[in-house]
Amino acid sequence: MSHSLGIVIEGLVAVLLVLTIGYCMLLNKRLKKLKADEQSLKATIGELITVTEIAERAIGGLKHTVRDVNENLGAQINAATALAKQLKAQLAEGDDVVRRLSKIAIAARPLTASADPVEAPAPAAVGRVSAARANAAAAQAFAERQAFAERRRPDGIAA
Repeated sequence: MSHSLGIVIEGLVAVLLVLTIGYCMLLNKRLKKLKADEQSLKATIGELITVTEIAERAIGGLKHTVRDVNENLGAQINAATALAKQLKAQLAEGDDVVRRLSKIAIAARPLTASADPVEAPAPAAVGRVSAARANAAAAQAFAERQAFAERRRPDGIAA
């Protein structure tokens, strides 16, 4: 029996060795796949690094572009603000001119007959009053124009 026990033990060891060899082959295949995946992972990481560098350069360029646009936009906003102030001043001057012209036009209109015939002046007097009013309005407009020109020009010379 001692021989048969030795054979059984050696048979059991042989089976275990065969199983170990099979398991080693399986591990070898898995390690080869892992090595192949490692190479593809290294390639993917290399591409990712390259793309990241390109993106960083693009972001730097965008920051530079934003700074340039901000400076240009600021200058354009300042110019637009100055132009708006200038236009506002010119509109105020235009309103003043229209107001003075309307005064002159009102003063230059001939006097119409009033509703009360007793108070109506003679036709000859109407012409004189209208001409006098027109002259007064024109003188007033001229004085306003001179005052306006003196305000616009520091040397006081009228245009």
